[in-house]
Amino acid sequence: MMIRSQSYCFRGIITISFFFFLNPLPNTFASPTRPLCRHDQRDALLELKKVFPSHTLNDDLVTTLSWNKSVDCCSWGGVTCDDMLGEVISLKLQSYSTANTSLNSTSGLFKLHHLRHLDLSDCSLHGEIPSSIGNLSRLTYLDLSFNQFIGEIPPSIGNLNQLRYLSLWSNDFRGNIPTSMANFTKLSDLNLKGNQFTGGDIILANLTSLSELDLSFNHFKSSLSVDLSRLQNLERFIGNENSFFGPFPSSLLMISSLKMISLDRNHLEGPLVFGNMSSSSKLRSLDVSYNKFGGLIPTSLSKLQSLYSVDLSHNNFVGQVPRSISSLVDLSSLDLSYNKLEGEIPYLLWRSSTLWSLKLSHNIFSSFNKPVEVVDGASIRELNLGSNSLQVPFPQWICKLKDLWALDLSNNRFTGSIPQCLKNSTSLSELRLQNNSLSGFIPDVFINLTDLRSLDVSHNNLVGKLPRSLIHCKLMRLLNVDGNKINDTFPFWLGSLEILKVLVLRSNAFHGPVYNPTEYIGFRGLRIINIATNNFFGSLSQDYFANWTQMYMVWSNEDSPESDSMGDDSHMYEDSIDLVYKGVETDFTRIFQAFKAIDFSGNRFRGHIPGSIGELSELRFLNLSGNAFTGNIPPSLANITNLEALDLSRNNLSGEIPQGLGKLSFLSYINFSHNHLQGFVPQTTQFQSQKCSSFMGNSGLFGLEKICKENHVNVPVLTSQPPKESLPDPKEPVLNWIAAAIAFGPGVFCGLVLGHIFTSYKHEWFIAR
Repeated sequence: MMIRSQSYCFRGIITISFFFFLNPLPNTFASPTRPLCRHDQRDALLELKKVFPSHTLNDDLVTTLSWNKSVDCCSWGGVTCDDMLGEVISLKLQSYSTANTSLNSTSGLFKLHHLRHLDLSDCSLHGEIPSSIGNLSRLTYLDLSFNQFIGEIPPSIGNLNQLRYLSLWSNDFRGNIPTSMANFTKLSDLNLKGNQFTGGDIILANLTSLSELDLSFNHFKSSLSVDLSRLQNLERFIGNENSFFGPFPSSLLMISSLKMISLDRNHLEGPLVFGNMSSSSKLRSLDVSYNKFGGLIPTSLSKLQSLYSVDLSHNNFVGQVPRSISSLVDLSSLDLSYNKLEGEIPYLLWRSSTLWSLKLSHNIFSSFNKPVEVVDGASIRELNLGSNSLQVPFPQWICKLKDLWALDLSNNRFTGSIPQCLKNSTSLSELRLQNNSLSGFIPDVFINLTDLRSLDVSHNNLVGKLPRSLIHCKLMRLLNVDGNKINDTFPFWLGSLEILKVLVLRSNAFHGPVYNPTEYIGFRGLRIINIATNNFFGSLSQDYFANWTQMYMVWSNEDSPESDSMGDDSHMYEDSIDLVYKGVETDFTRIFQAFKAIDFSGNRFRGHIPGSIGELSELRFLNLSGNAFTGNIPPSLANITNLEALDLSRNNLSGEIPQGLGKLSFLSYINFSHNHLQGFVPQTTQFQSQKCSSFMGNSGLFGLEKICKENHVNVPVLTSQPPKESLPDPKEPVLNWIAAAIAFGPGVFCGLVLGHIFTSYKHEWFIAR
């Protein structure tokens, strides 16, 4: 019986197995599908959809177009559900640039109580964060960066005690960090960069799981004296661009995991005291620049053996550079510029095989420690010794730095000649030697320096001619030889350098014509040219300026035609212009995009001023004074709508002042003195606000009574009364000078001569005489 029963059982198993072989079960039995999205979750998302419309400017970004009831909400774009329960656990709508709305306390977002990951970055959200944010207590990741959120963070955010990542970067949050954030004991990454927080940093000491902390670009106004040594997992402490005051937070150096300290641009002060330091410190980067530290550079700096980058610039450190710095075997970047350091520059710095950037400018260094020995493996690429008191011959050992791409020896007392051996520095891109006592010729070495972008040898005692090998520097943007004794003709051949933007030949012994139809190529890339105070002569053709396309084109960095050929422009020198307007410096960043100027003053040009000058619609400064130009002032000058300063004084110009010049709303400085002009001076505010001396020496001009009376100067003798037809139309609108000046802001300046350029860190134009 037992055998029969087993036989029947066995046969039954075979029968059932055969049945399933012929009729397999649906896949749902073998591998269950994820559960459908819960209705309450779907409805909450549909409420949120009203805030995030379906349209977006970028087809690659997530949209809410797929958010409708006919599709399971766990399949909607940007939505992720739990595999078991169908609860929404992740929502990503970053870069949803068309939202442009706020989150209210009843938003469907705050009904998604199971969310763990929420990314609403760059969604154009604004207004305050409602206290309902505390409903999302299961969040581990929250990114609200790049929105114009305002106000204070609600205390309810402390309910999010599971957070491991929080970014509020680039909003407009104000006030203190709420004390409830002390609950974030699991938080490893906190980014509050780019807001207007003013306090609450003491809470940070409790966030013991932090590995990265970014407080930069806020308004924190407190001391960092709180003990931060408990943050034993911290790797990056970033607090630059705030108003932190008091001593250096030395407790940070007790954190062995810390790799980066950035506290530049604050109000920290006193001596730099490191105190107790971890013996296993991993600190790689230390930046305390732009503070108020003083005293000696601590020798204990050398105990931080892992240091890669040190920036102590823009402080008040005194004394000598401690030789112990040379023991930092991994050091690659050292910036001690803008302090009060003195004495000798330690020779040990030149023996490093890792150091590639060394900036010691704007100190009081007087000599090099002898002997200067450069090891064969020296890797220095940036060397800035500008603005010191170095009074030695040009250092020949610099030629051994074969990887050098930026050299600044400006504003010192270097003597002797520029060495021929610089041809070995084939990577050289920036060479700044201005304001020294260098003599001899500019060496003809540029056939090897094809990467050179900027050459400034102004204000030395150089003689001879411009080296023709400069023609090989196809990337040249700036050439400045101002204030030397160079005796040469106009360098027509430089016109082939298509991206040459700044050319300064001022105050030399250049001579001859500046126009020759067989040689003239045109300087298509020029934005600033200064050839004043030379011995150039001759006339200019009427189309002389026609090819100067950069003077009338407006380019942004992105669409500039030369941007591709110039490559990466992130050099250590930021290109900008400083104008001195009545003793106040005005900084023009991005000189090559913003400022355009022509100075031909103090030469012997004759003939008519070319009418093509009016095509340079983006020109800001024009000085043709001190020449022998004749004929009328070109009416086309009225087309230069951005013109700020115009000096045509001390010429032989005749005729009337074009009335159209009175409509140039940015024109703040005018000088037409000592010509043969006649007729009625334009009665617009731009002219009536000038000094009487700007029109003196033109006996035929009328309408100066008001100008000269306000300037307490006797009115020049008038030979006759102006004809009635030359009087301005009383109905003509007069621009408000003050309003125009305020509206234009820093672009308003006055002066006579576009002066020399300093290009150590900025290109500074001094407009004064």
